[in-house]
Amino acid sequence: MEHFDVVVVGGGFSGSIAAIAAARCQAKTLIVEATSCLGGSLTTNGVNPMMTFHAGEKQVIRGITDELISRLQARGKSPGHVADPGHFTTTYTPFDAEAMKHELELMLLEAGGTLLYHATLADVTCKEHRVNSITVCTRSGLMDISATTFIDASGDAMLATKAGVPVIKGRESDGKSQPMTMTMKMVNVDREAIRRYMLENIDKLNNHYRADDVRNASRLACHGFIEELAAARAAGEISIPREDILFFETNTPGEVVFNTSRILDHDSTDPWSLSHAEFVGRQQCRELEAFMKSRIPGFEQALVVQTGPSVGVRSSCQIAGCYQLTAEDLLAQTRFDDTIAISGYPIDIHSPDGEGTEHGKLPEGGMYGIPWRSLITQTLDNLIVVGRCISATFEAQAAIRTTPTVGAIGQAGGIAAALVARASTSVHQLQVSQLQDTIRQQQGYLDF
Repeated sequence: MEHFDVVVVGGGFSGSIAAIAAARCQAKTLIVEATSCLGGSLTTNGVNPMMTFHAGEKQVIRGITDELISRLQARGKSPGHVADPGHFTTTYTPFDAEAMKHELELMLLEAGGTLLYHATLADVTCKEHRVNSITVCTRSGLMDISATTFIDASGDAMLATKAGVPVIKGRESDGKSQPMTMTMKMVNVDREAIRRYMLENIDKLNNHYRADDVRNASRLACHGFIEELAAARAAGEISIPREDILFFETNTPGEVVFNTSRILDHDSTDPWSLSHAEFVGRQQCRELEAFMKSRIPGFEQALVVQTGPSVGVRSSCQIAGCYQLTAEDLLAQTRFDDTIAISGYPIDIHSPDGEGTEHGKLPEGGMYGIPWRSLITQTLDNLIVVGRCISATFEAQAAIRTTPTVGAIGQAGGIAAALVARASTSVHQLQVSQLQDTIRQQQGYLDF
């Protein structure tokens, strides 16, 4: 059985950043990923852009997550942080997904980390409040891997659940999670025709679009077309249970990604339900393609080049951690003594019941802290959880789930795992001040 200092289960965005951070702390680090690339929602689910690195005008997501964007910019694969013309957030960050896959790999390998693709978590062995080893299913059969410290970056708390950690699924009232989305990418889009149409219908767009912002946007984003969608639904042309259309232009002008499909009443932790969600998502994207080509100027000659590749999951399970982050914490802009990441993204709940999206807005420039205690459990001494399934209420998770924020969480979790492994101590005995100092040394932002 091969042994590592740190094993990260899940190569999504948070897990990728965690593994890079741990490896940069000289920990022998392995990342175990079920697919063939790193990046998770940004690469295997087709999400684009990242949103947001800022709280008002202040950039609060820095460190390894921002370094990745700088490296992509240097290769011409991202324009960096651009102004959001819809003013939902201050900025968003388009990128080239194929370039991101490779750049994340380079950053991990340059740091001395190890990759294991096509490996799915099958079992967990625990003893005396510690995870001793995991069993993963590979093309050549089952493989056992041991580590001093484990990080659950699976997105669905798979490692934590198999290790006996209690989890909460969905919202407290009925267990329903936010709907899944199958993204869709179209190319050969006439961006100037869209820009003209948006300017002609500026009062019908969502989130306070301003004509000058649309006119000057280097990358287009559009949230609206409510009347057009309603007309198509009345004509029986579309059935997506959402009230509006949302799409963003990527790093490549004329290429847009839709975040519009809405897959209700499916469970990402149930393999049968998840499989059916993939079908429903592609079915909705087929309707969406026809709608855009027939009803929205600028899409007449557009081509779909990708759906997914797999359905995107916003939420599922939250661990029962040492502290449960709440919406009240976020809206009060709480700064915890053990803050390990800061974000300014608002509460953003896509309704599990159908149309509608609820927002819990912060004041202009508002930001909140995410505590170390939300990444660890009472029962296990060597498990750290990063990403969207940290200990948080349904409402709070709807704010901290986005990729820049989970990148910052991942960096903190990776550093912590390396420090715990080096000291042969428990996650509960880790000196938070040492963790915070190391986050700052890796250019992370922790100041209000």
